[in-house]
Amino acid sequence: MCYASAANVADVKAAPAVVVWVLEMFQGLAKILADQGYRSAAGVQQIQKAYDCVFEVVEHVQGKGFEPEPFRWVVERIWAWLENARALCRDYEMLPENHEGMIYVVMIRLMLRRIAKNQRQRELK
Repeated sequence: MCYASAANVADVKAAPAVVVWVLEMFQGLAKILADQGYRSAAGVQQIQKAYDCVFEVVEHVQGKGFEPEPFRWVVERIWAWLENARALCRDYEMLPENHEGMIYVVMIRLMLRRIAKNQRQRELK
């Protein structure tokens, strides 16, 4: 069962409940990365102590010109991989569990292609 809230609840206010749900589901989770909006999220310190995980807020580096945010590329790259999957470009599934299954299939396909060194094998006829 996934945590759900109203659409008008801000992410920062809903974050502690979602984080607790995720930490209950995945006990091996050691670090959670968040952007600056979550700096003052209520209950973060209590969650860190109770679940022995690190809630790291990625700080923006002030400087001249474009400076990529640390660790942001990890999330952006995963979204790009998921968007490249034809099965996920539209939401045809009726149940969220079915859509979640499609995400697993896409990520498994990605991992298998990496194991095979990204070589597609086609049968010649």
